[in-house]
Amino acid sequence: MTGTPYTLSHLDALESEAVHIFREVAGEFERPVVLFSGGKDSIVMLHLALKAFAPAAVPFSLLHVDTGHNFPEVLDYRDRTVARHGLRLHVASVQDYIDRGVLRERPDGTRNPLQTVPLTEKIQAEKFDAVFGGGRRDEEKARAKERVFSLRDEFSQWDPRRQRPELWNLYNGRHAPGEHVRVFPLSNWTELDVWQYIAREGIELPEIYFAHEREVFRRAGMWLTAGEWGGPKDGETVEKRQVRYRTVGDMSCTGAVDSDAVTLDQVITEIAASRLTERGATRADDKMSEAAMEDRKREGYF
Repeated sequence: MTGTPYTLSHLDALESEAVHIFREVAGEFERPVVLFSGGKDSIVMLHLALKAFAPAAVPFSLLHVDTGHNFPEVLDYRDRTVARHGLRLHVASVQDYIDRGVLRERPDGTRNPLQTVPLTEKIQAEKFDAVFGGGRRDEEKARAKERVFSLRDEFSQWDPRRQRPELWNLYNGRHAPGEHVRVFPLSNWTELDVWQYIAREGIELPEIYFAHEREVFRRAGMWLTAGEWGGPKDGETVEKRQVRYRTVGDMSCTGAVDSDAVTLDQVITEIAASRLTERGATRADDKMSEAAMEDRKREGYF
């Protein structure tokens, strides 16, 4: 008998690839950890990890680098999710490093660039040998050349010349003592893929991803949330607007976009029509220089 060949849908193929990556890491590494901030990409990543090992528990703990300037709605979502699934959460606090004099506040008030030291020292202290991140190649040009398995040296630094080929979805996790591998299961996903998958799977998100009224002020072409981090400055007027967030990071560097999208279908329609990536449109930390992301990757940031 002949019939129609079985084929996976686009989203099923992406899900299958990500599940395979999670299981590959579970088989190759001793102490993996999942970076989980409560942002949409890390939420999808955790959902995929839960699927990969169901009905067993996820064999990884979670790690969050808390800048002290995170959105309260996102931290609340993070804590509820950890409690619901009975997961272990490691938190590396930027504020602790500032209090100890290891790090200093930046003049612009943003703490996103200060995450590198807490992240790398936590990885070394806990001896994590594989660290899952939600980075995608469509987000930013430095991430576009990233491998799924990204080798980091004993200082957590990224050297593009040491990255390995990944032909036929074969991943090489070999590393020397003190080194580790950053793993990106969503590498081949786009922002639109992420939202379509969230809609298909019925995944809950923090409410700031949907249109809502918020007090914001204009800086460098972006709508930023007023807060204790140092905004607004003199001459910057706070106004109430209907906005939503496409990406979530430090309040001091993550801009909101004007939006009427209050449902998943409306967000998907909005994203499909956009010609700017979420980081290009709403992340001030990526606009510090042309090579801002690549410079931070070389220092040990994601």
